[in-house]
Amino acid sequence: MLKDTFTKLISHYTDNDLLTAELWTEISKKYTGRKRHYHTLEHLSNLLNQLASIKEEIQNWNAILFTLFYHDIVYNTLRSDNEEKSAALAEKRMKQIPVSADTIMLCKSQILATKSHVGSADSDTNYFTDADLSILGQPWEVYSQYYKNVRKEYAVYPDFVYYPGRKKVLVHFLEMDSIFKTAGFQHKFESQARQNLQREIELI
Repeated sequence: MLKDTFTKLISHYTDNDLLTAELWTEISKKYTGRKRHYHTLEHLSNLLNQLASIKEEIQNWNAILFTLFYHDIVYNTLRSDNEEKSAALAEKRMKQIPVSADTIMLCKSQILATKSHVGSADSDTNYFTDADLSILGQPWEVYSQYYKNVRKEYAVYPDFVYYPGRKKVLVHFLEMDSIFKTAGFQHKFESQARQNLQREIELI
């Protein structure tokens, strides 16, 4: 489904099948890297399912799809500029097709928004960041597998370094007035997300 969605997206901008295949191969290779345990193609599939369920609410569907495919394409747990590098690569690839400047700018801003997940004046951006955080509001069994997979991605860090940083992130979300920015995601996930975050903190 992911590959078909990407191929259809690219077909709006070019009929170069070789280029389309190259772009998909790059995405697939990045998201299946051996150090990835959560930020994988499965994560993209889950995001797509969340967003597809509210497609009628999205103003620029193509932009949000580009954001989906490229928002975690650069992911190095030793660096703090993954979002910036992902946005830069997204821009480079979209200019190859080419995509309009407005869509490129929107995609880049949406990718950068995943760094802090704060509210945006752009509704599509809020829908995307909410979908990105929807894992937080899943049943505990799913959530617990998520945080264990995140720990695997940060395996380079010893516990005494990792867990204080992880706790800081969890507390940051709990201190937000609302984790989710849109009414639909708040209704579906807010309560369970807060329970999950608090339970993980208690386990640290």
